[in-house]
Amino acid sequence: MRISGIALVFVAFIALSLTLESCKKKSGNDSSPKDTWAIIQSNILTPSCATSGCHSSTGDALFSQHGLLLTPAVAYENLINVGSKNAAAKAAGMLRVKPGDFMTSLLYQKTDCQITTQYGAVMPLGGPNLTVGQIEFIKQWIIKGAPKTGNVVDETILNNNAICKQTFVAMRAPAASEGFQLALNPISISSNTEREVFINRVTPNTTTVYVNKFVTQGRPNSHHFVLYGFQNLSALPPQNTLRDLYNADGSINITTFAQMQNHLFLSGGTDVNTSYTFPAGVAVKISANTQLDLNAHYFNKQSTSLIGDNYVNMYTVPQSSVVKEAQSINFANYNFSIPANTRKTITSDYVFNKAVTVLTLTSHFHKMGEKFQIKILGGTRNGEVVYENTDWEHPLVLNLATLIQLKSGEGLTSVVTYNNTTSKIINFGLTSEDEMNIIFGYYY
Repeated sequence: MRISGIALVFVAFIALSLTLESCKKKSGNDSSPKDTWAIIQSNILTPSCATSGCHSSTGDALFSQHGLLLTPAVAYENLINVGSKNAAAKAAGMLRVKPGDFMTSLLYQKTDCQITTQYGAVMPLGGPNLTVGQIEFIKQWIIKGAPKTGNVVDETILNNNAICKQTFVAMRAPAASEGFQLALNPISISSNTEREVFINRVTPNTTTVYVNKFVTQGRPNSHHFVLYGFQNLSALPPQNTLRDLYNADGSINITTFAQMQNHLFLSGGTDVNTSYTFPAGVAVKISANTQLDLNAHYFNKQSTSLIGDNYVNMYTVPQSSVVKEAQSINFANYNFSIPANTRKTITSDYVFNKAVTVLTLTSHFHKMGEKFQIKILGGTRNGEVVYENTDWEHPLVLNLATLIQLKSGEGLTSVVTYNNTTSKIINFGLTSEDEMNIIFGYYY
């Protein structure tokens, strides 16, 4: 039986129609709404946050500081209802993401560049800020309960591609009768690099003054800004000369590193835009024309150079209003060793010979240090951990919300864990190949 040409055309037309209808159905399935969380992960977190050196691996340079991975397999669980390692965020009761409440969700607070917070640098650190649309998308997702599945936010919000911008205006110096300002004036940070610098500035006061408040400020992508005094005044770096911590080839500048070992903590930390006020009646004495080391660290993961700029305002009070003079804590263990290829924990006790009140705690060790704990020694709180740091390069500065009262004969204990991965014994020393074990802080 023969089939006519017309019949063949008709059969082909029917087959083509069925094929097109099938394609339409498949296309409809492919365009079904995507989970909002999946969009956040693929469009925001993976390209901007889970990148090398940031939140992609436990081996990232800053992982010991933030402890947060944002890779697809673990990001959601690491965010939802999880507390942050950021001390200020902890004190404020914030979570990384608190479903339904974007204002107490650190993810939102750290990505919206127009919010002034006390929780450290805006993220992504060193990279371009998120877009206005991305920030609003995260905000709306949190408001809707931050679900892992379901399409709960209008995806067209992401069409706003304007980069979130911060206008940096250097803060005004205090009036001469109220204090003074020191500055680490503009430095250049080359593309796709980081830069840490120091500069020795001289305070302008011609007589002894008493400072009860520090206010610090820095440009975006400033990881930390710290103000140091010097222990040995006969071994000071040159004044008003910028000193880099790293050489052009990435190696440590030995001269700058050695100068760091003469530091005595004065103020600052990883939140560069913040302030600290001593309790009423307490102030730190600053002698006339004191030399202070200003230390700033910037990251730049962009394709163009960035500018760094940091300031500190120091506010004074009349001597007559000072009831207690804040004293520096400088408790150091100079006599210890760590065997080759060994992890070792060293405990050191330090006792006050009078009743004191501890205001601030921070720590100092080198690259083999894994954990630095400070515990209370003696009294009803004996053994209580009051400080913990796992980042040797950027130690936590803890301004205590609840001051620690210690009686005569009580004190502080440092519990420091080192991991000596070398084939030689490591001792206390001043170079980057040696180790240290020091508690810094304030008391009165």
